[in-house]
Amino acid sequence: MTGSPVDRVDESLIALRRILRATALYDRDLASSAGVTPAQLRVLQILHGRPGGSFTPKGLAVQMGVAQATVTAITDKLERAGWITRHRSATDRRQTDVVITDTGRAVVRDAPDALQQRFVRAFGQMADWEQAQLLASLERVAAMLDAEDIDASPVLTAGDIHTAQKRH
Repeated sequence: MTGSPVDRVDESLIALRRILRATALYDRDLASSAGVTPAQLRVLQILHGRPGGSFTPKGLAVQMGVAQATVTAITDKLERAGWITRHRSATDRRQTDVVITDTGRAVVRDAPDALQQRFVRAFGQMADWEQAQLLASLERVAAMLDAEDIDASPVLTAGDIHTAQKRH
């Protein structure tokens, strides 16, 4: 890295562009290799990791940090693909449980390593002070781009989760 302020601006913009390209390339690779979007894969991963493989739509929305309507759109597509089913809850008949199927489990097993999982592993290997510094820097970048109030979930994707759903 050079010391001139102009060079730092360019280097910062290049780094941001690389991050954006990495998410776009991952979205494309995931869609072609596994046939799912990052948001769909995340729902399947959450269900796959649950005892019994089920969750309520509200629970999925809370876990993902998105609106329940977003989860409904995602699960509609997953159900059409045969990767999940919906059942009345055995404990509360007013609720519906979203349940991963064996085919959905295979999608999770066969999907490439999620971009956010790579980030989580690398982030977890950083010292506490490095994690805090990186978080502060990322929050600062979001503020610089007037993006701190944009609704976002912890799913690394090139586009809006709603937009990603329209492709499939």
